[in-house]
Amino acid sequence: MIDPRAVVAADAEIGDGVEIGAFSIIGPGVRIGAGTRVGPHAVISGPTTLGRDNQVFQFASIGDAPQDRKYAGEPTRLEVGDRNVFREFCSINRGTAGGRAVTRIADDCLFMAYSHVAHDCIVGSHCVMANCTALAGHVELGDWVILSGYAGVHQFCKVGAHAFLANNAAVTRDVPPYLLVAGSPAEPKGVNSEGLKRRGFDALQISNIKSAYRLFYRSGLKQTEAAEQLRALALSQPELQPFVEFLAASERSIIR
Repeated sequence: MIDPRAVVAADAEIGDGVEIGAFSIIGPGVRIGAGTRVGPHAVISGPTTLGRDNQVFQFASIGDAPQDRKYAGEPTRLEVGDRNVFREFCSINRGTAGGRAVTRIADDCLFMAYSHVAHDCIVGSHCVMANCTALAGHVELGDWVILSGYAGVHQFCKVGAHAFLANNAAVTRDVPPYLLVAGSPAEPKGVNSEGLKRRGFDALQISNIKSAYRLFYRSGLKQTEAAEQLRALALSQPELQPFVEFLAASERSIIR
């Protein structure tokens, strides 16, 4: 299943049923899980681990050195889970010694053409990065986050689960779970209701999340006061708990 025109390092570990297309390069220290398909002209550099059933399209660059001036060749790595799709010309960089030393991507994500994940990022499961989107270094995405075309996230920012970033959104502060944000710099515009419906949240849960949004963003309360009320509500509305925990853990300040 490996095209004879591909270049595969002697120490690369290739799982059962892996396909590698013509003129692709699989570098030293690369491990590719069973059922993964690598198209032609792709480059996977190590140390990198890909799980099972991933798809790497032509001209993608996976696991190369971080774009960080401080990087001096230290041993860092990229870890990718299962069933992810990397489309044409997307680039995923390894970590840095000054960061986590690892970039991690979970499962079932889609990285569209020209998307970029920088060093030391953590990407949850079921995320979608549309064409020409970018994560700067040390960014964290929760599960089910969607970045629309040309959206970007500033280094060290966190984006909570189920958030939706509109096209051209420029995120410079932390985005709590469930939010829809837009603009440059990005501002909260409401709750990602349609996304929540698609993921099985019922009408009452979505109503509770919308009420929590209004309490935090529209009530005029100080952030600490609103967070305290949300903590009390979360005792009987568990869907609010991720919102509450995100607020407590934020280090870069919350988008307002």
